Amino acid sequence: MDLKGRNFLTLKDFSADEIIGLLDLAEDLKAKKKRGIPVDIHKGKNIALIFEKTSTRTRCSFEVAAHDLGICTTYLAEGSQIGKKESIADTARVLGRMFDGIEYRGYEQSIVEDLAKYSGVVVWNGLTNEYHPTQMLADMLTIREHYGKLKELKLVYYGDARYNIGNSLCIVCSKLGLNLTLCAPEKYFPSKALVEECGKWCKESGGSITMETDVKKATKDADILYTDVWVSMGEPESVWEERINDLKPYQVNKEVAAMAKPTAIFMHDLPSFHDLNTKIGREIGEKYGLTAMEVTDDVFESPMSVVFDEAENRMHTIKAVIAATLGNNF
Repeated sequence: MDLKGRNFLTLKDFSADEIIGLLDLAEDLKAKKKRGIPVDIHKGKNIALIFEKTSTRTRCSFEVAAHDLGICTTYLAEGSQIGKKESIADTARVLGRMFDGIEYRGYEQSIVEDLAKYSGVVVWNGLTNEYHPTQMLADMLTIREHYGKLKELKLVYYGDARYNIGNSLCIVCSKLGLNLTLCAPEKYFPSKALVEECGKWCKESGGSITMETDVKKATKDADILYTDVWVSMGEPESVWEERINDLKPYQVNKEVAAMAKPTAIFMHDLPSFHDLNTKIGREIGEKYGLTAMEVTDDVFESPMSVVFDEAENRMHTIKAVIAATLGNNF
């Protein structure tokens, strides 16, 4: 697998074999880290980490992964000129003269695309409104570690499937042969254009994409239950109220979990409002009469939950992406 110089913007750009190759590399790098084997193959290189949206897992994963590979990182957030006094094209051309790679986490996909277009160096998508490809690699590695395979497993996603997680699950499941069911009200289904595009990959892999509004029908024979927060920070209060009211019936709770296979696992890309034990969470709970949002605490903290394995695997899979796209010299 030779991915040197390739941008990592969306999994649309990668074949099933290339995605599996990245998972295999991540598995190897994870094993080496556990055994204390150095992997600092990119000593002397530098990467810029642009964060227009806050982050815990993505930032820490990129920094630890880079440092393990011998790479120095520069974190750019509120203190930079990005998107303020300087265009993305100009920023890209400046950073491309100084760094070997650029990570971007923020808003429109067009921004990360422009960074790739103008910088002349490798660019990685840490999250945009439309796609979250690094999360997908972590998810697939976690599933494969648990089940020993990916093909033919049934993954059910509950909630708003119109944005980065729903879109990216459509892509990765269709490429790798999983059977994806998106469970939500119809207005939260992904675009027809994306589903049609993924259909050609389903034909090649044997996977499928199904939309379902009925929770019981969707959950039957599920191997993986997956959900995400219903609302994002910064969205207007009117959106919160509408989203919460629409998605309440799609909460992953003990009753829903009991509808799946006894061996099913629960996944979440985090952060999660599973107990509302934060300032924002308590405010939401008081206003809407909730003790949890997208998942209840008894599922999140149960033996079926693999959310922290998933969180750890963000780092191992991101390390694989950096290593491979800068030139895997193992």
